[in-house]
Amino acid sequence: MNKKTVAIFMSVLMLLSLVLAGCSSSSASEESSADGKKVIKFMHLWPEGSSNAQFTIVKDVITEYEKEHKDIKIETEILNPDQYREKLKVLASSNELPDIGMTWSDGFIQPYVEGDMLAPLDDVVENNPDLKDAFIPGVKESYAVDGKTYGLPLELNISYVFYNKEIFEKYGLEAPKTFSEYKKVVKTLADNGVVPATVGAKDGWPASFWFMYLADRIGGSTILTDVIKGKAKMDDPAIVKAAEEIQNLVDMGGFVKGASALSNDDAKGYFMNEQAAMFLTATWELPNYTTSPDVTQEFKDKIGYFKFPTYEGGKGTEINSYVGGPGVGLFVAKDSKVQKEAKDFVGYLVKRWGEKSVVDAGVIPATKVDTASLDLAPMYIEILKDLGEASNVTTYFDTQSSPAVSELHHDLVTALFGKQVTPKDFVKQHADELAAEKK
Repeated sequence: MNKKTVAIFMSVLMLLSLVLAGCSSSSASEESSADGKKVIKFMHLWPEGSSNAQFTIVKDVITEYEKEHKDIKIETEILNPDQYREKLKVLASSNELPDIGMTWSDGFIQPYVEGDMLAPLDDVVENNPDLKDAFIPGVKESYAVDGKTYGLPLELNISYVFYNKEIFEKYGLEAPKTFSEYKKVVKTLADNGVVPATVGAKDGWPASFWFMYLADRIGGSTILTDVIKGKAKMDDPAIVKAAEEIQNLVDMGGFVKGASALSNDDAKGYFMNEQAAMFLTATWELPNYTTSPDVTQEFKDKIGYFKFPTYEGGKGTEINSYVGGPGVGLFVAKDSKVQKEAKDFVGYLVKRWGEKSVVDAGVIPATKVDTASLDLAPMYIEILKDLGEASNVTTYFDTQSSPAVSELHHDLVTALFGKQVTPKDFVKQHADELAAEKK
């Protein structure tokens, strides 16, 4: 799908959603019942197979809530993240959003708010003493539009290169601190027939981590945010250089073969099965390296992580600058006929998630947690320390972007990794779409 098609599609989608608002026989706008109970429809993106820790927490919280609220039945529909994104667009276009769903922040949530599809959730926080001062500063604000909050965050994520220490030791390698050192690691592994890094580029966003970090390290920690805000140009030489370095790594055999055809789950399998030495991903994967009962302790003991290396001569000299930001948050559909009940459950889930996610899942919640008395995995403790020392956390480029730019970005990243687009054209197509939106 080319950039113009994407832009037109998204424009038509949002217009259609507005036209159909109020005149659809949506599931969210009809109060349904089962055995005399009010039914809340909840769609989320943590399948049991790929996100077992998160899936289990949500399932357990729902069970707890239903026991405490005998008149409520919560029905779930669960999709993987890429399927979820696509279905959410379809449901929005016909005003059939679930009573409760998951959303990303910033540019992702804005069209849904502008389409008058989401209910403000400030009252959930104001009416719940446990939530008033619970959120890590700046995280909840990422879900605000014009001063009102339309999503309550569950997660906070930053990204690292996770690596197999046993493979590194076998070839006498150490965690690199500079990009030159990183390329030497890649060469050694590739020369010995080992896949240096796995990445799923089919859907764009997992592979974008490489682009975002290289842009940060070469052009400075604020460069991509500045592009979104119009303070910098997408065709800045530093951004072109970031795209060039990705293709340099491709040419070196730095990534798993056929990356452009692999989903994130496909790519993750290479790392989990010890067929790749490294995996650049976010801290939502921490359960697999710390707490998950489905992963052997033998494997967990082999996994370490390092911060994305600095780039010699680059403006981003601070290794404690991260790509990350808020993970998913919860929304309530404005047209839900069980809006009051949906909001009550959202407040309950956010509170319980903060309490359970650290110990039960080993993920970083968007709410403050006192970890002093908790028995936590060493890697988790190290990452919490990193967060406290972070000089910057740049929210993912595709999250900050409008839906049209985000969709185009995903397509272009896939093409960049597959060498179906040159670095200059990669940057130019982004620049053209960003310029078109400002007209």
